[in-house]
Amino acid sequence: MSFPCFTDPERFYKSVGPLAKGCFAVSLVLFAVGFYMGFFVTPIDYRQGNSYRIIFMHIPAAWMSLFIYVMMALYTVWGLVTRSKMAPAFAVAMAPTGALMGFIALFTGSMWGRPTWGTYWVWDARLTSMLILFFLYLGYIALHEAIDDYRKADRAAAVIAIVGALNVPVIYFSVRWWNTLHQGASITTRGTSMETTMFYTVLIMVAALWIYCTGAVLERTRTEVLRRCRREPWARAVALQGDR
Repeated sequence: MSFPCFTDPERFYKSVGPLAKGCFAVSLVLFAVGFYMGFFVTPIDYRQGNSYRIIFMHIPAAWMSLFIYVMMALYTVWGLVTRSKMAPAFAVAMAPTGALMGFIALFTGSMWGRPTWGTYWVWDARLTSMLILFFLYLGYIALHEAIDDYRKADRAAAVIAIVGALNVPVIYFSVRWWNTLHQGASITTRGTSMETTMFYTVLIMVAALWIYCTGAVLERTRTEVLRRCRREPWARAVALQGDR
């Protein structure tokens, strides 16, 4: 099965705009529901009090940062193997959104760490490997922007995307491999140790961030496609019309 709008730059640019806007609208609704449940429905934690509520942003952001990096690496490999025009555009578009998720995860984790550990930052294996992931995102973006020819930039930045993917399992398994301050996973394939309303609130916020990131990546990909195809007649016509 083929999806022309996701393989042809012109079709993608002209057809995906409404989908991106729809994603933003749905994510806004889910964010509102998630924040309401997180602050007014879920109970106070008997150990951490109200400070635990930051997990409703911290956990989804951390998950999305890891997921986006894996997808960025996969699209990079796909582009190198198939010479696809769209694959590297997707990879480039994912990096800023993934970096944003990484920053949110690190920031909220620090805010959570202060009342829990008594400090904003420790050189814990999970925190340090997550910081490395954030720097990998920034390195990918900086290297790609430093090279004018986007084809050469794609190949150069591919090294960071592919090699950096090795850090993802390190982040995930760090709390098992080393004695760390960071607590283990509250949600696993075997179930969850979280209270029911807390668990569902986390899932709602995961869905909200997932859909938001989808819309953000689609919109950034449209911009990247227009930049790469700026010499083609359809792209010039779009630029002249100011049609976004």
